[in-house]
Amino acid sequence: MLSGPQWTSPRERKRVSGWLTFGGLVVFLVGAIDVGVGLVALTRSGFYRTPDGDLLVFDYTAWGWIWLVFGLIGVVSGIGVQFGALWARVGALALALLSVVGHLLFLPAYPLWSIVAITLSVLVVYAVVVPPLEAVGA
Repeated sequence: MLSGPQWTSPRERKRVSGWLTFGGLVVFLVGAIDVGVGLVALTRSGFYRTPDGDLLVFDYTAWGWIWLVFGLIGVVSGIGVQFGALWARVGALALALLSVVGHLLFLPAYPLWSIVAITLSVLVVYAVVVPPLEAVGA
């Protein structure tokens, strides 16, 4: 029988993008970590303390819910990006941009993690914007 990738038409083949694979994995992993951050903020409000004892905006309960929701959206978007879903790429882009703003606000509490998360978010923006629209993750 004739089968395999050599016998498929160019329209049936999907372009595999290493950047989408990277972007999807990072969005998934950062989303999973953000779920943990949100749960910790909800259950142990004294865990994240700044030098002055408060966050720049909101209280720890609201902050925990925000990170929990962002994290769940990140996990779902990361999975969708791997399958090449355009809605997931748009969601990952929006989430990465919001994550930059959120981590700038979180900078006083955990500066090292915030800088790492901002850097990863900028790479995710590049990863989901550059590949062609029909590309999928590996």
